[in-house]
Amino acid sequence: MSNQFTVLRQQLQAAIDNKTKPPGSLGLLEGIALQAGMIQQSLHPQVLEPHIVVFAGDHGIASTGLVNPFPQEVTAQMVLNFLRGGAAINVFTRQHNIGLTVVDAGVNNDEWDASITLDHFIDAKIGRGTANYLETDAMTETATVAAIETGRSIVANLALQGCNTIGFGEMGIGNTSSAALIMSAITGIPVENCVGRGTGVNDAQLAIKTGTLQKVFQLHQLQQYSRQPVALLSKVGGYEIAMMTGAFLAAAEHHMIIVVDGFITTAALLLAQQLEPTVREFCLFAHTSNEQGHEAMLRYLDAKPLLHLGMRLGEGTGAALAIPLIRSAVAFLNEMASFDTAGVSNATESITSRPKA
Repeated sequence: MSNQFTVLRQQLQAAIDNKTKPPGSLGLLEGIALQAGMIQQSLHPQVLEPHIVVFAGDHGIASTGLVNPFPQEVTAQMVLNFLRGGAAINVFTRQHNIGLTVVDAGVNNDEWDASITLDHFIDAKIGRGTANYLETDAMTETATVAAIETGRSIVANLALQGCNTIGFGEMGIGNTSSAALIMSAITGIPVENCVGRGTGVNDAQLAIKTGTLQKVFQLHQLQQYSRQPVALLSKVGGYEIAMMTGAFLAAAEHHMIIVVDGFITTAALLLAQQLEPTVREFCLFAHTSNEQGHEAMLRYLDAKPLLHLGMRLGEGTGAALAIPLIRSAVAFLNEMASFDTAGVSNATESITSRPKA
């Protein structure tokens, strides 16, 4: 860390400690305020035009029924629900005045209903779903790179519009399977410890899902791609995961506060971090997903999540719920009185200045 950054960190910590409160009494909010200041290189960080981008894409493996109880068509149906304002992410972004953009990264549909009402919809379809990675690579490397660059472009455009705080969500039947394979390849954790229930598989279905993904891991020899993120994505990824990977990269480049959502979003962060290790420094982690593997993924990243709500919905819902906490953290840093301005005695100073007996 450069001397300039060290000085800024010391100044931020001093400002936090000098607020009219016992040191550390605002818990994680103090750490959020410090990190927000470091990200924005400012003693007065702000949350401006916060936004959630939901990337949607289909996965060829879903058509087999081996890894998911819901049919692939649910992806397109849920995207329409987003566009009409009826999903959980719509509710939370409306409630907290957070912008929302929905991106078709690779949904297996022909065209979208002309009556859709959401203003921020981007049709960036690279392909109509990935190929079935039980048989072949999910995507070509050319398509993978195109998806990454599209994600970069979308977030760069939001930054130009004044957004400095962003979270990512996803929708794609079968995408917990891709995330589990990516996690296993990068972290070295066995596949069976990365696979979760996704959209609600029962015990028998979970056993089939786990066995299927173990077979995929061996088929593609994924361990050899542990440090080759683009190749790994092309083998078993999805268009929406690739776009999120690029979105993380652009958000870091623009010094945005990145609010990391759940299991699949964090898998995209693992990929982005391999492409640019400094991405991690811009991330705040919204919550611990109830999806098996997410807690281990957070430990791998040495991340402390803000919320523990037992959620595993995706869509960016955890990020949307965490953004108000980030707003509160920067508000106390900017607006709370210091001991000096409030004329309140600092307990530490009082003890050190007390006359000796």
